Amino acid sequence: MNTGLVLSGGGARGAAHIGAIKALEENSIFPTHIAGTSAGAIVGALYAAGVSWSEILNFYKTISIFQASRYARNKPGFINSANFYDDLKAYLPNDNFETLKKTLFITASNIIDGTLKIFSKGQLIKPIIASASFPGVFTPTEINGKFYVDGGVINNFPIEPLKNTCDKIIGVYVNPLKKISIKDLKHSYTVIERAYKIKNAVESMAKFSACDIMINPQDLSNYGTFDMNSIDAIFNVGYTATLKALAEHKIVLS
Repeated sequence: MNTGLVLSGGGARGAAHIGAIKALEENSIFPTHIAGTSAGAIVGALYAAGVSWSEILNFYKTISIFQASRYARNKPGFINSANFYDDLKAYLPNDNFETLKKTLFITASNIIDGTLKIFSKGQLIKPIIASASFPGVFTPTEINGKFYVDGGVINNFPIEPLKNTCDKIIGVYVNPLKKISIKDLKHSYTVIERAYKIKNAVESMAKFSACDIMINPQDLSNYGTFDMNSIDAIFNVGYTATLKALAEHKIVLS
């Protein structure tokens, strides 16, 4: 049976994906196909390569995003995305989709023409970096003459590549819409940001019904996109939420 795993974007909250993988494996569920974007692309690619959940967690906890050597020079972004290549190369020495142990799909957004690109063959590391390049913070990534940023800009829950190939699909969404009051919207930019988050969430939630099991931990709204000091807590939220979801859906995956 082909089992698909959809991993959303979410920055530091992507550590919840690692907790979900641990819980799935403890219940003898080993996805065969993975589709991920942004943080989900990083976790998904490492998992598809056979890296253990504990090693993926270590990667997440030790990678230093904001060190001086990563700052961009004369590029549109604060952090030079290309400087993460060697970090990923240490875990993905073959840098090719064809060498992965699981089928993988990674999405990225073409920042020039506004189209979504689904990567599934050829070079692996640059698509991962592109998919995780949060616009404005990380520089766009050039692949074959085209420039890409975060896949979550267009599609933050890329279930589409799995629909026709998987018998069962498990979704993990780590970008819950935080509950706020009108008092939280004090500036024009906070209103704009909120509108963007609503649009993103609504588009993603419309796909949840296509999953046989959906893991969407609301507690993750307490953590920020760049909350790198809370990785262990975020990991535990994903782990606990997945165990709960599996307990409620035992028959579905049997």
